[in-house]
Amino acid sequence: MTFKSIIDEIENNLNKILDDMSISDVKFSVEPAKPGFGDVSSNVSFLLSKQLKKSPKDIAEIISEKYMHLSKILVLKSEAHQSGYLNFFADWTKLSQLIISESYLDTFGDVNVGNNSTIVIEHTSVNPNKALHIGHIRNIIIGDTVSRILEKANYNVNVLNYIDDSGLQVADIIVGFKHFGFALEPPNGKKFDHYCGDDVYVKTTEKYDADPSLEEIRKNVLKELEDGTSETAKFADKITKRVLSGQLETCWNLGVFYDCLNFESQIIRSGLWSKIFEKLKEMNLIEFENDGKNAGCWVIRGEGKEEDKVIVRSNGTATYIAKDIPYAAWKLGLLEDPFNYEKYGKEQPNSRILWQTTLNENNPISKNFTGEKVVTVIDSRQDRLQNIITSLMGKFKSTSDTYVHLGYESVTLSSDTAKTIGLYTDGKQAQMSGRKGLYVSADSVYDLLKEKTIEETQKRHSEMNISEIETIAHSVSVGTLRYEMIKQDLDKIITFDLTKSLSLEGNTSPYIQYSHARASRILEKSEYAPSIDVDFSLLSEKSELELIKIIGLFGINVMDAANNLSPKVIARYCYDLAVSFNSFYEHVKVLGIGDEKLEKSRLCLVNSFKMTLLKSLNLLGITAPERM
Repeated sequence: MTFKSIIDEIENNLNKILDDMSISDVKFSVEPAKPGFGDVSSNVSFLLSKQLKKSPKDIAEIISEKYMHLSKILVLKSEAHQSGYLNFFADWTKLSQLIISESYLDTFGDVNVGNNSTIVIEHTSVNPNKALHIGHIRNIIIGDTVSRILEKANYNVNVLNYIDDSGLQVADIIVGFKHFGFALEPPNGKKFDHYCGDDVYVKTTEKYDADPSLEEIRKNVLKELEDGTSETAKFADKITKRVLSGQLETCWNLGVFYDCLNFESQIIRSGLWSKIFEKLKEMNLIEFENDGKNAGCWVIRGEGKEEDKVIVRSNGTATYIAKDIPYAAWKLGLLEDPFNYEKYGKEQPNSRILWQTTLNENNPISKNFTGEKVVTVIDSRQDRLQNIITSLMGKFKSTSDTYVHLGYESVTLSSDTAKTIGLYTDGKQAQMSGRKGLYVSADSVYDLLKEKTIEETQKRHSEMNISEIETIAHSVSVGTLRYEMIKQDLDKIITFDLTKSLSLEGNTSPYIQYSHARASRILEKSEYAPSIDVDFSLLSEKSELELIKIIGLFGINVMDAANNLSPKVIARYCYDLAVSFNSFYEHVKVLGIGDEKLEKSRLCLVNSFKMTLLKSLNLLGITAPERM
């Protein structure tokens, strides 16, 4: 794990010193140092101050003296800082060789957090009645990035997409087609998912608002959807599958892929609910209410000041949460799998097989998409519902972290971006509403990004053919969308701005991608092929050592991102890596320096950066063009 090698060496030696001092159970930290604190620093002195009745600085001096008498490989010296931190300075010739040599391996950055265990990541889960909008994209990119990070951290990952094909929003478009005369084919070659969302769904809900009596039609259609044998349900299945097809095309275009599609209609008809209902009663996790406002209902008791949650109404019908509980239990393998599986009708562009659940008994193919742990990516508005499910699953499995809700905040559009696509907000951010048709589709944002990138690339590279420009524009557009969705903390609202996100300066995907193109250009112009058979002692400039250090931190960042389910960690790492390389580029000349050995050493470093950046960007689902 490269830079972690020096951290491990220091930790082992500090533990030896503490053992010699008859000190135990001190949970000190050893971390990459901040500027001015050497290469690695430890807080061990602060933790011993009370016990030894000395100042942290005095303790640091004692430990530093002892450290210098121990066997060292990667540490050149230790030093007590006046603040009390214990600082360590690397033998950079040895550490550089270790870091750069490992960076040339395909396995560079691999860590073992998962121990080859199986984990389920469920994301997307958009009602199949409309096109995906920019708000949905945050969910999708978070889920896809987390799954990539966990695979790098030695988990077997099953990626699921829950298709809510039996809810009210689906009922609405079926009402539109069946009762309000909407044509089955969209006009002017419009994508079917866009047609259903922009026209059928919005205009049908407008009719409800104008004539509340139409709600009765909606209720009847909803009942017919729950009966899988009805003509309405069969018709709805065809419509929702067409919408889903359009949604998947959008996801695939953004580099997002799945292992299995799970349909809510099948979960309802599978009998899973009755099985989990009995388990809930047996374990006293739900209670029957004899009186009060919930008389005749089965409820989950609220914790603290929270109200009780009804899961079965007094008329015997299950509430919305009753759909989620059996599905959650299925994902953890707590219930016998009632499904057969079949391949989805279209092949994913990366050739990864996509399966879908079916209750069809004529084609009994068994698969296993459950996991020892489950992560569901759902926006923070669902916190209460997800907390209830998380608590129930924890009691089933007798462990609190077996079922994780990874929440996130919403996406808004800057007023300038809203204006660009025809939404006028009086200078305010644009909040989106699918029901009112106030949203921006992911496809339209991608198209706009691509159009702007093509224009800019043509200005810079008039010699390029259109095919090459299209490839670059796709890479930059996808990278921009993905990076903007994950570079911030999940609990922060994103305000997406089209112009700022495409900037070649600052914390943007094009800035990072451009640093890769810059490195590619250096390697392309060189007369030497990069190799690790070089003199690493020649890499002694400050900007060189800083770049090597950040390259060596890749594995530590992967571990951090995996442990905390935090895509931002890798996004930040990519940005820091690009900033460090650009500093190196500004301060150090690589080609034509008249020193063959030094040139080869620097080319080795440039290639190390390029390969590491590609690996880290891959975790974000972003590719980097050779030219921009």
